[in-house]
Amino acid sequence: MKPEAALSAFAEVWRRAESGEARVPRLAFASLRELFSAVTEKRLELLRHVAAHEGLTARQVTRELGRDYKNVHTDVKVFLDLGLLEKGEEGGLPAPFDEIVIHAEIRDAA
Repeated sequence: MKPEAALSAFAEVWRRAESGEARVPRLAFASLRELFSAVTEKRLELLRHVAAHEGLTARQVTRELGRDYKNVHTDVKVFLDLGLLEKGEEGGLPAPFDEIVIHAEIRDAA
């Protein structure tokens, strides 16, 4: 992301926070098994690669990671559905987040 775009995005988030509109995006899974089924090691590798190289298309990711296109397409679809990737201009795949934080309860809620 270019500095001007990052500053603009920050200003927008700040404005929304001041007006009470800001919300932290969250995904919830019923179990760790469900989470790790959706976010596998290969998918996480893909997500990290896309985040480090903004604007790549699925075909470019396939070539750069040396993976099968069908599998990359499936992984991209999962991440689009989860909101961890977005459809960008000209087929690019922006990653809208810098990190994924996993919170797992170890005790049942009282």
